[in-house]
Amino acid sequence: MRGANLENVQRKFTLEELKQYDGKNGKPAYIAYKGKVYDVTDNFLWQDGDHQGEHAAGKDLTEDMANAPHGQENLERVKLIGIIVPSP
Repeated sequence: MRGANLENVQRKFTLEELKQYDGKNGKPAYIAYKGKVYDVTDNFLWQDGDHQGEHAAGKDLTEDMANAPHGQENLERVKLIGIIVPSP
């Protein structure tokens, strides 16, 4: 998995902070899955923070992945950029 070594991951996000990265109006598109944050900005399946009308960036998609037609293996194609931390 690209960037899977969490020791090298510098960014920490709360779920509230993650909401800012929704891919709208030129913002980056980030998603969370099982406590890890991924950058899907340049992935062709994520256009303006939208994944084929099914999912939106800026959210934790852990529960949504259970109903997705694919598994977490697709996250190997995008960059791991951080982790989710509790809100202060």
